Amino acid sequence: MSRISRLPSSLLRAAACTGVAALALTACGSGSESGTASAGSGDVKVGLITKTDTNPFFVKMKEGAEKAAKENGVELSTAAGKFDGDNAGQVTAIENMVAAGVKGILITPSDSKAIVPAIEKAKAKGVLVIALDTPTEPESAVDALFATDNVKAGELIGEYAKAAMKGKSAKIATLDLAPGVSVGVQRHSGFLKGFGATDKDVVCAQDTGGDQAKGQTAMENCLQKSPGINVVYTINEPAALGAYTALKAKGREKDVLIVSVDGGCTGTQAVKDGKIAATSQQYPLKMAAEGVKAVVTYAKDGKKASGYTDTGVTLISDKPQDGVTSKDTAYGLENCWG
Repeated sequence: MSRISRLPSSLLRAAACTGVAALALTACGSGSESGTASAGSGDVKVGLITKTDTNPFFVKMKEGAEKAAKENGVELSTAAGKFDGDNAGQVTAIENMVAAGVKGILITPSDSKAIVPAIEKAKAKGVLVIALDTPTEPESAVDALFATDNVKAGELIGEYAKAAMKGKSAKIATLDLAPGVSVGVQRHSGFLKGFGATDKDVVCAQDTGGDQAKGQTAMENCLQKSPGINVVYTINEPAALGAYTALKAKGREKDVLIVSVDGGCTGTQAVKDGKIAATSQQYPLKMAAEGVKAVVTYAKDGKKASGYTDTGVTLISDKPQDGVTSKDTAYGLENCWG
């Protein structure tokens, strides 16, 4: 999900096991503290830095990295921040991991631009740096990116929503992430492209930080501004469930189409329950597993991963639409995370 915002500083605490700073961070939600994790016992060290270790998306990403580390006999160190946007914490984690001798670092950047100088310093010391889920700005600041094509994810739900409206006039509300955040911008623009619309066609746009409570408030505000809204795009499924709660309170839950992105288990179940019409499912476990394998390859033969690797996205809905490829929630629940 996306999972980025910005910027205050955080307090760091030392991790007992590895000496790598462990931070707690929230991605589109509230945070908690946690320590580092390690897996495998080989000479090769890999670092994983996520935005949070409480959000289910990043929990699954960590699981994927741990499993791949064990399978490949490497040591994994992890760190996460205390709140969404904790760039200072991620910078410290990079510095500590480099000092600990990691061969590669996998990172989901909290601030795509501000993290770049720290990444460049790590690369200058021979560390392979791979972004997961969220590209840096510029994307070339890292050696490689393993991520969902967020524009495509948005396009899929846009195409679905357009087909589901069956020619009816659309009054669109967009419940977005935060200004300037790459994942949010990409999903938003992808949705509009898939729907065949522009921002001029949006009757209400609100930022939610991907948070369910903020999603509910945003939807309430939009209904006050434009009561006739009949299509709602949301940055992620927590925001979608917040929108659904607001719509249900107004007796509108059955006549407003909600589409979203992420494919977490709670969100996929909401599609099955009819609260969300469709979601684009992404695969954080695969991102992390492929990242670990890339570091192992680099350690063995010096070959660096490069460019962008699309880790896949699938439209999930139990109400398929003509001309739009999708899979049902049985598939979605088999492949969900969280």
